[in-house]
Amino acid sequence: MSVEFATPWLLALLPLVPLIAVARMWAGRRSSAALRYAHNPLATPPNRSWRVATQPALTGLRLLALALIIVAVARPQTSEATQIINGEGVDIALALDISGSMASLDFAPQNRLGAAKSVIGDFVEARPYDRIGLVVFANQSFIQGPPTIDHDVLQVLLAEVELVTDLGLDDGTAIGLGLASAANMLRGSTAESKVIILLTDGANNAGNIDPITAALAIEALGIKVYAIGAGRPGIVQIPQRTRFGTRIVRYRSDLDEEVLTEIAATTGGKYFRAENAAGLEQIYEEINRLEKSELDVQVFTRYQEKAVWLLLPALLMLLSELALRNTLLRRLP
Repeated sequence: MSVEFATPWLLALLPLVPLIAVARMWAGRRSSAALRYAHNPLATPPNRSWRVATQPALTGLRLLALALIIVAVARPQTSEATQIINGEGVDIALALDISGSMASLDFAPQNRLGAAKSVIGDFVEARPYDRIGLVVFANQSFIQGPPTIDHDVLQVLLAEVELVTDLGLDDGTAIGLGLASAANMLRGSTAESKVIILLTDGANNAGNIDPITAALAIEALGIKVYAIGAGRPGIVQIPQRTRFGTRIVRYRSDLDEEVLTEIAATTGGKYFRAENAAGLEQIYEEINRLEKSELDVQVFTRYQEKAVWLLLPALLMLLSELALRNTLLRRLP
């Protein structure tokens, strides 16, 4: 629920209120009468009564009532929006490689995993109506988060993803297992469009499921795979922990683009190569454009006028000012 004004330009009249107050004070001073006295003690002013002392309060009431009337005329409203969604979003399973090589530093200022988490987070935020789940894999695969439209929870689970070496688990790259876990996550989906987005920087060297075999099963389930190969070709640097601290080692990337291309082609998807963080961001943006949700979102907004809550106190102030000016605080001519 929010508060807004139907005619906000009328609020520009509010500065007139303090200007009127200043003008009245200035006019009161200029109209003060001056008398000459032959005897100075006669000029000593008598003690002011409480009626005289409270006279300015009447003007204050009138000006405050005027300010409330100006705000009321600007028509303050509260609004409450209701969304009606027709159609279906896309069911998406994110398969993310967390093997030790994802610590490579060629996606500066972060490593490959850090850059992937950041870009995936933006991708999830851009698709509020899709059910999205997250699978991570290295030597084994794990379901980090089942498909959900509660993307706040998914973002928390994504932020908790760590490298397998930091978790103290066996290293490796089980692409086939990662694909199988992602496909199993979408197996019972009734959505018209089901997608797996696979991100890895290596070749399949672990697990008991061949990636191409997994791709054939995925194609039979009507699931499309977008495969992303991460990493620059050639030699890259990776931090490695030793008993003497962390040192930087150099190794050659073993990304298997041929297998990733075949996986994507088999399932009717597409293969992408990301060599830096900016390239990875562009890839997810392209996937976002390719997989549009077929949704009709209608927003109905209900407004409630709140001017009466300002006009009532303004009326009471004016009536009080009028009554006091003609009774207790009446000024004699």
